[in-house]
Amino acid sequence: MNAEHGKAVRMPPVAASAPPASAPPMPTPPPASPMPAAEELGSAATRRRTGAVGAAVALMQRDLRVALRRPGDTLQPLGFFIVVTTLFPLALQPEVSLLRDIAPAALWVAALLASLLALDLLFREDAQDGTLEQLALCGQPLTGLLLAKTAVHWLLTGLPLVVVAPLAAAALGSPAAAIPGILAALLLGTVTLSLIGAVGAGLTMGMKRNGSLLALLVLPLAVPVLIFGARATQQAIGAEPLAAPLYLLGAMAVLAVTLAPWAVAAAVRIGLE
Repeated sequence: MNAEHGKAVRMPPVAASAPPASAPPMPTPPPASPMPAAEELGSAATRRRTGAVGAAVALMQRDLRVALRRPGDTLQPLGFFIVVTTLFPLALQPEVSLLRDIAPAALWVAALLASLLALDLLFREDAQDGTLEQLALCGQPLTGLLLAKTAVHWLLTGLPLVVVAPLAAAALGSPAAAIPGILAALLLGTVTLSLIGAVGAGLTMGMKRNGSLLALLVLPLAVPVLIFGARATQQAIGAEPLAAPLYLLGAMAVLAVTLAPWAVAAAVRIGLE
């Protein structure tokens, strides 16, 4: 029993002195799942999207602060729209039927010309002080940043026109039932006008006194918006179905939102070279 007990006692040193090759192999960890890599890629893409959205929001806030410091430039298109639409009743006979006939043309021509007034300052000052160059080199998508600047332009020019449109339409003899249709048409049309104008502003931002050239570039492209917007306003005043022109205005707005930012980015890059 003592010998057996001695052997049992001496066995652990023998096992410990065995070479490492005889040691039991360590359990092999399971192969890494590819899911963490996919999650990392997804998180990186999410961070990039979040960074782009954050940069666009910051740029919009910056442009809004700059615009609020110069209220004259912001109120100029709105004042022009109000003055033009109120001059027609003063220049013509105060007949409701006559005012209703000219109301679509007066509203849309005034809205188009008012949107042109603020386009000259959309990119010019940022191009002069080097802001556009920094935006092009910041690593964020230039299309999204320029779309944000165009959205600020619409908020400062197009949206106020939509807000005061009921007063202008009432001054031109439009019935109260036509106001919702007129607002819908102007809402869709002004979005398209701002995007079209941004393309022209990008092409002419490096030129001095580019107002006339900008108008020559933008006005032909804005003719379809003018035609269908006036048609929708006319049908709204006449209590006729206006779904067809509104659908066309909506289609043009979607097309402009889809394609115009790329055209604006290309125009700005050309102007920066």
